[in-house]
Amino acid sequence: MAELVFRGATVIDGTGADRCRADVAVTNGVIAAVDTSLKSADAARVVDADGLVLAPGFIDMHAHSDLRTLVERDHPSRVTQGVTCEVLGQDGLSYAPVDDTTLPALRRQIAGWNGDPEDFDWSWRTVGEYLDRLDQGIAVNACYLVPHGSVRMLAMGWENREPTRAELKRMRELVAQGMREGAVGLSSGLSYTPGMYAGTDELIELCEVVAAHGGYHSPHQRSYGAGALGGYAEMIEISRRSGCPLHLAHATMNFGVNAGRAAEFLELIDAALTEGCDISLDTYPYLPGSTTLAALLPSWSAEGGPDATLARLADPVSRERIRRDVEERGSDGNHGMVVDWRTIQISGVRDTALSGVVGQNVAELAAARAVTGTEVFFDLLAADRLGTTILHHVGNEENVRAIMRHRAHTAGSDGLLVGARPHPRAWGTFPRYLGHYSRDLGVLTLEETVARMTGRPARRLRLDRRGLIRVGHHADLVLFDPRTVRDTATFEQPRLAAEGMVEVLVNGVSVLTDGKPTGALPGRALRRTEQGVSAL
Repeated sequence: MAELVFRGATVIDGTGADRCRADVAVTNGVIAAVDTSLKSADAARVVDADGLVLAPGFIDMHAHSDLRTLVERDHPSRVTQGVTCEVLGQDGLSYAPVDDTTLPALRRQIAGWNGDPEDFDWSWRTVGEYLDRLDQGIAVNACYLVPHGSVRMLAMGWENREPTRAELKRMRELVAQGMREGAVGLSSGLSYTPGMYAGTDELIELCEVVAAHGGYHSPHQRSYGAGALGGYAEMIEISRRSGCPLHLAHATMNFGVNAGRAAEFLELIDAALTEGCDISLDTYPYLPGSTTLAALLPSWSAEGGPDATLARLADPVSRERIRRDVEERGSDGNHGMVVDWRTIQISGVRDTALSGVVGQNVAELAAARAVTGTEVFFDLLAADRLGTTILHHVGNEENVRAIMRHRAHTAGSDGLLVGARPHPRAWGTFPRYLGHYSRDLGVLTLEETVARMTGRPARRLRLDRRGLIRVGHHADLVLFDPRTVRDTATFEQPRLAAEGMVEVLVNGVSVLTDGKPTGALPGRALRRTEQGVSAL
């Protein structure tokens, strides 16, 4: 007897093929049948799916749930969107591998991304130990990327220089170890410290290791502003020279300098694909970005880690040099652009005493105090110990739509789950693709949209029997109403759950039923093996 049958569902299987009507049975955590006439008596539970779409579970190719999935284990921001797998360890900064020196500094550096929970068990140190922690019970499946910045910290601290041969050998060993322990690839954060200090040759050598273990490189490249096209060209060259597949994270063309220039970026991608390069990318369906306020600092000012950065902010000479970079020259932390304080909106603070600034942009705060935006910037960084998060209003709608139409496109939320008013993409990315961009605007068909969120990312991750509705595949499934599905999260109320999601299964277990989270924790770390990526 089947445990569950979806009766009369409109099946969109994740390949991009046309939809069909079928009954789908689930038994022992796998899809047992896809048929047009299964008997109700053959199921312990039957879900009437007439008029509803049954799709593979959605895969978030760029998630920042590294701690939240362990702290808030029912993970409502994921399950209410239909996400059944997320890729962690992004942007070159995460919590494995670490040691007793780098972990405390990392916790401070990316508290704005992930929080820094008290009374939390930080006992893991390696990638394998972190994946073991995930296996103790999470709501959705997770893959992990070895973070280049964390590896560089272990090998050579926060120094702004090339590594010695011994240091590079140590980095290669750490990356290889992480891959052997189950990571799916390498992430890099080339506008964050210390990853921004790495040269092209260093990344090529590390990507060679990743390629040898069947993984891919997912860079947050050096610039999404003035140097965007050059940054993308560098990432393609690293892929070409290392033989490592490339997945471009949050592949945007931002700021006014790039308005309407998505075609130039996509021409680079198409030329490389024609040459035989293995390239994919992800985007989120919104205009503003989101990061930490400290990310806007020039790279030289962050050398040495958080304490050294705060010391420079207190030093008048260094402070003036930072001001010139931010106001006049263009900070590399702001993608080579002079900061426009009207575009920088505070979304969260670490120190609750500063909560009054949340929701305001820096220009508004400066006007109220009759000071410059840069003075507000300095004061907030110091008072909040670099923990402030922001929304960065620099996107371009024409570019967003052009990039999401591309054949290499997948979906990633890039969502931060902490702060008073985080970006709504953390709760709304996948229903926004389905509702706003597919149904309402017709930018993509529903079949194309589902493929970008399921089958296509599963191929990049080399997931074992996931990402498609096929007999024998793991039952990661989402049932939704195509007429009503939509994101409800807004910039004012960013933690509102999607509408139109009916049922979500992870490994055959319901984590969402009748639109409500069940609290079940069937998710596991999906580890890379020689055959692919599997939790089994």
